Amino acid sequence: MNKYIAPHREWIDEISEKLDKKMRYVRERSAEKIPYTAVDGVHDDWRYEKIGRWTNGFWAGVMWLMYMMTNDERYREIAVYDEEILDKALYDSQSLNHDVGFIWLLSAGANYRLHGGKLSENRILTAAFSLSSRYNINAGYIRAWNGADRIGFSIIDCMMNLPLLYLASEITEDSRFRLIAEAHADSALKNHLRPDGSVYHIINYDDNGEVTIPNKTQGYDPKTSSWSRGTAWAVYGFVLSYIHTGKQEYLDASKRAAHYFMSNLLDDAVPLCDFRAPKMPVYHDTSAGTCAACGFLELARIVPENEKQMYFNTAIRILKAVEKDYCIWSNDSDALTLNGCEAYHDGLQNLPLIYGDYYFIEAIYKLKGGEVLLW
Repeated sequence: MNKYIAPHREWIDEISEKLDKKMRYVRERSAEKIPYTAVDGVHDDWRYEKIGRWTNGFWAGVMWLMYMMTNDERYREIAVYDEEILDKALYDSQSLNHDVGFIWLLSAGANYRLHGGKLSENRILTAAFSLSSRYNINAGYIRAWNGADRIGFSIIDCMMNLPLLYLASEITEDSRFRLIAEAHADSALKNHLRPDGSVYHIINYDDNGEVTIPNKTQGYDPKTSSWSRGTAWAVYGFVLSYIHTGKQEYLDASKRAAHYFMSNLLDDAVPLCDFRAPKMPVYHDTSAGTCAACGFLELARIVPENEKQMYFNTAIRILKAVEKDYCIWSNDSDALTLNGCEAYHDGLQNLPLIYGDYYFIEAIYKLKGGEVLLW
């Protein structure tokens, strides 16, 4: 990878320095918060009434990435504080859903990978027990959310939660967690990923495994459109399952989604919120771009030499476009990346999103030569 990184080394080093300068300021303003977005430039705080939401692990993840890039203990201290605060959600079993992977891989999981420790290990396993209990043995999928109206729902996002189960199998030397993860990945490959590489965001299963498409999505239309962050989840999620299992079909699935994503990028390289939405209004989603870039970088690391440059160059193209037009480097805002899109409808566009920030920083960490994979 070094020969691909070398032409961009000056830019990577410049961005790394700007990140540390920015985050040294932001971390102190948000040291006791679990942020999701920034309101009037100030991070909100989800420590209490909204604890346990799927995004709650990303701030700890940001702190761990910055710690690994700088060796600054203050980043580690804040990450550990967040991990402890999240115990309030971990033991509220009725509110937990499939997103426990997002939350505890980036908090307790990161701490465990770097430092070990029984407390972090127990948090990982408790979350993994919860996630594995959502597996429907007849239909072969992990249920996404709670509620009587969503019993059979599976969403493409869950591909990013599966590494929690792979880690649990590694810790316990018990294959049952991995087997559940693989079974869900197989179902997602069959039912979420379309032949062209786009995805259905939500699938509804009955107990026999029969599939329907519910009238719900974070994209423009549940049946015909193409939510870009869903495709990014597929790009990154399937390559992660390949990394953990070595199954070629998962690598092939990631590449199929990646080629579709690449073919739909506009000249500025920042993806639209939905690749098949009407031409107007125009909604970009920087979080879809930064997440996909992390997946592309993993693909570039894994694939044969003659394929590496295609994936690497796409990641760089996206990251440079996000940095040029949508990063805020001043201390006027706690946000790093702007123009994230939570969902196409309901006024949830043009937002600073903590997961957009996280994936941008993760990509820079990879480009700097970081080798710890938090997923």
